[in-house]
Amino acid sequence: MIRRLSVLLAALTLAGCTETDFSPLERKLVELRAVPGSFELEPLPELPTYVATSYEQGDRRSPFKAPMPESEPVAQDTSDLKPDLSRPKEPLEAFKLESLDLVGTLMVGGQTFALVRAPDGEVHRLRQGDHLGTDFGRVIDITDTAVQLMEVVTNGGNGWVERTRRLTFEEQSTKRAG
Repeated sequence: MIRRLSVLLAALTLAGCTETDFSPLERKLVELRAVPGSFELEPLPELPTYVATSYEQGDRRSPFKAPMPESEPVAQDTSDLKPDLSRPKEPLEAFKLESLDLVGTLMVGGQTFALVRAPDGEVHRLRQGDHLGTDFGRVIDITDTAVQLMEVVTNGGNGWVERTRRLTFEEQSTKRAG
């Protein structure tokens, strides 16, 4: 019954949309067909020549995002310092630190956790000692407003240095504004 009413309503709606008086249009078409060269079309504008430009800055920070505050390296280059490459990667180590959002902190049983959203939208619960970011970052402290981590980065030569970084709520507002 409802289907029949829907079909009837659709047919009535479409019937009301038709215009049966095409006489002005038909007269104009007859005029145009009678004298084929009676009107001139403007020539098409000449298209500009396309020259491809290579973009070589794709691996750099977007100019529309605020830079992450970096601290000075805390340890000098030592031959002992290097990331543990045999350790299994944690899920948030697949993302650059700049793409992660601190969305909250949580205390459960006396232990503080950080809630961090990945670019794929999934929220992860981190505790001290967990890893995140592509620079071998390890969480060393969680406060109500920030996650502090220690990263192990190359010194540009054959060695490694440690540096501290912070992921804070304030950075999120500048990410969205930029």
